[in-house]
Order: sequence, then C-alpha cells, then structure tokens
Amino acid sequence: MPNKESIVADHVTRRFGKKTILKEISLEVFSSEIFGLLGPSGSGKTTLVKLLAGIDEASSGSVYMGNITLPRREMLSKIGYMAQSDALYEELTAQENLDFFASLFGLSGKTKRRRIEEVMALVNLQDAIKKLVSSFSGGMKRRLSLAIALLHQPKILILDEPTVGIDPILRVSIWNELRAMSDEGTTIIITTHVMDEADKCDRLAMIRNGSLIALGSPDALKQETNTSTIEQAFLTYGGAQA
Repeated sequence: MPNKESIVADHVTRRFGKKTILKEISLEVFSSEIFGLLGPSGSGKTTLVKLLAGIDEASSGSVYMGNITLPRREMLSKIGYMAQSDALYEELTAQENLDFFASLFGLSGKTKRRRIEEVMALVNLQDAIKKLVSSFSGGMKRRLSLAIALLHQPKILILDEPTVGIDPILRVSIWNELRAMSDEGTTIIITTHVMDEADKCDRLAMIRNGSLIALGSPDALKQETNTSTIEQAFLTYGGAQA
C-alpha cells in the first residue's frame, strides 16, 4: 500500500487501439519532492503525467494518490496541472483568464487578487495582464499557463514541459520558485527533455519508447553509469535497453 502522501504507478500500461504507449511502468513519487520525467519527444512522458494527474485511465495497472485509486474527480482540486498544449481562452485577456480559473479553484476577493498579482509577477507578465491572449507569443502563453496552474497553491503540481519557449533568466526564476514550493511541502512532477533541468530534480525517471529505463537521483544515475552528465547517463541506460 502506498504512503498516504505519495503518488504511485503500479505496473501501468496505456494502449490506444493496438498501439502501446506505456509498458508496465512502476514508480513512486514521494511527498514534497521534485520528480522529473526525462525522455525524448514521443517517449510517453505526457501520457504518464496524465495518468498521474488522474485525467486519464490506465489500460492495465493502477495509479494511487495516497490510498485513493485514480482517476477520481474529487482529487482534481488538489492538483495544479499544466498541459503541454496551452488550455487558454484566446479571445479573453490574461486577466479574464486568471479570473475564470481562479473562480473554478474557489478563490475570491482579496485572496484571488493577491494570488493573481503573485503568479503574474513570478512569470513576469504583469505588464500584459490587460492584453488579449490571442496577441501573446508562444512563450507568453506558456508563462500564463504556468501562472494559472500555480494560482490555487496546489499540494501537487504537475507540469508538462513548462519552460519550453521561456528565456533562460526567467527559467532560473521559475526553478527557484519550484524549489521553494517543494521546500514548503508541494509535490512537483515535471516532464522535460532539457538536461540541465533534469539535474535540478530530486529524482528522475528516465523514459524511452514507453518503458522506464532508470530511476533515481541525478547523482546516483550518473554514478551508476560512471558518467559525468545526465545526458551521458540517459544514453548509457538507453543503449543498454536497445
């Protein structure tokens, strides 16, 4: 039985028709850690985070959040989820998008205004809050999507490629905030194919062709493969599984 604060995938397989996207994935995400899913595009990372977020269902195997089997509708309020494709209302302004999602999360009054100010400052979009989202660049849309995921200060934050298209200086600021949130008790799951971001995670699951090829801290994975970088470690594990 999983720890009451952890998220567990137990022999999870996901098929779409005759195509198997994930194959017998088993892993545990511990409370308050930054857990990274590292792999190339098409490896199954997005499918896996959807299962861990409880917005998709495995073809076989189980996903647990504490002692609750997912998917379960009432658990969604505990999760902040940022998809790989931006789920924004482009005909609305950034402010209107934030107001709408804040209401869905049950925020109102001073708390809503404070959180909107805080998250927009974090992603450096204060000056664009009155602009239509349709006028935003791709990077600005990613930043607004991240702000929305952070609005209700979820206990579990699941981010699918959150820093794609975001400039390096802002990436550093965002990662500093993620680390602070983790230190304060938020469990964070993040997908990436950026090696320096993978190195910032507490633990990593390396995914290739829908299979889990390695699991551990970045330092442990490098030590086990006698390599000096996460990229070299990934290539070593991937080669061993080829």
